[in-house]
Amino acid sequence: MSIVSLPGLKRMIEEISQTHNLPKSSVQQALREALLKGYERYRRAQRLDRSHFEEDYFDNFEVDLDIEEEGFRVLSTKTIVEEVNNTDHQISLHEVQEVASEAQLGDSVVLDVTPDQGEFGRMAAIQTKQVLSQKLRDQQRKLIQEEFEELEGTVLQARVLRFERQSVIMALSSGFGQPEVEAELPKREQLPNDNYRANATFKVYLKKVREGPHRGPQLVVSRGAAGLVVYLFANEVPEIEDEVVRIVAVAREANPPSRHVGPRTKIAVDTLERDVDPVGACIGARGSRIQVVVNELRGEKIDVIRWSPDPSTYIANALSPARVDQVILVNPEGRQAHVLVAEDQLSLAIGKEGQNVRLAARLTGWKIDIKDAAKYDYEAEHRKIEALKAASPDIDETHEDEEEAVETLNLTDSSLEDENTNLEEEE
Repeated sequence: MSIVSLPGLKRMIEEISQTHNLPKSSVQQALREALLKGYERYRRAQRLDRSHFEEDYFDNFEVDLDIEEEGFRVLSTKTIVEEVNNTDHQISLHEVQEVASEAQLGDSVVLDVTPDQGEFGRMAAIQTKQVLSQKLRDQQRKLIQEEFEELEGTVLQARVLRFERQSVIMALSSGFGQPEVEAELPKREQLPNDNYRANATFKVYLKKVREGPHRGPQLVVSRGAAGLVVYLFANEVPEIEDEVVRIVAVAREANPPSRHVGPRTKIAVDTLERDVDPVGACIGARGSRIQVVVNELRGEKIDVIRWSPDPSTYIANALSPARVDQVILVNPEGRQAHVLVAEDQLSLAIGKEGQNVRLAARLTGWKIDIKDAAKYDYEAEHRKIEALKAASPDIDETHEDEEEAVETLNLTDSSLEDENTNLEEEE
């Protein structure tokens, strides 16, 4: 079999691998693809009588890279036919049977079609070099994409580079050649209290990795994701990392619909250990642990509440810091509840512009109606409930279209035991 010599091939592959921080296998694959393009250029120059080659014309050709002999061969897979119409894709049965008598029509054979060393041509070599550079960049982007796809849903350190429209363009570190990869922090994922000045660093949640058409992977990061809160607590509370305390659900409003309302998060925690206080573990001595999380989120208000398998208890806890007198499960199937509070607790339970009850509803998955306990008409409400059940047995069980800024992360574990107590939270 003939071979086109490539002196110094082994050393070249090693140097490219080190320079671009790519595996040798990726460099070899890029080189094969580049040499195949160079061969296509050589063939097009040879076949001046053929003005057009179809896009898939060279799909049956491949390059065999010989590292030890430092060269390459071009191989072509051809179909055995009775009468040849295209010598690049077909070979006659008679010709094959001269060397392989068992050959049959329709079989495929691989033939060496390597051009002579001198025939490959200067233009084909230039084409190979140009394509190799492009293929190396493509390989690098592919590896970077795969790297960040594995990191999707995790928290990374990012540095502010510049601003485009309302988005912040940030830099994330990559292990493949490029020291930094750009990521977009959209307006809706930013925190209102963050100061996004150039070169400032932030912890961000890698929300999405998309394949970019030209400039490599497109990364979308977030400062408003509920996953960021989970990470910060898990990083700060050893009991969470040791799985003694579990985060069951998180409801977060990082970008409130009104500028008069600040960002706020409610997080429900629980434990299987009877002698462990999960809320206290998350808050820490004199609030030391939760304060670290609050500082990272630039003063965001965080309510840590105790999860309970009992809906009434869970709803009452979720409305912290308000004191709840009674929770009436109006429609358990439709997950609707009336919550009775004293008159002086009404505004606290509802929260500024409804934020407290909105987050509690998202956290628990129940539609919550706050009622004044002193004015609640039990008989009238009972009649309404019965009429409602009769008229519409399948009541929508979701809290209809809350603000987009409210994100809920549900991590409920069905194995949690019924050993939870109702704890009041400090404001």
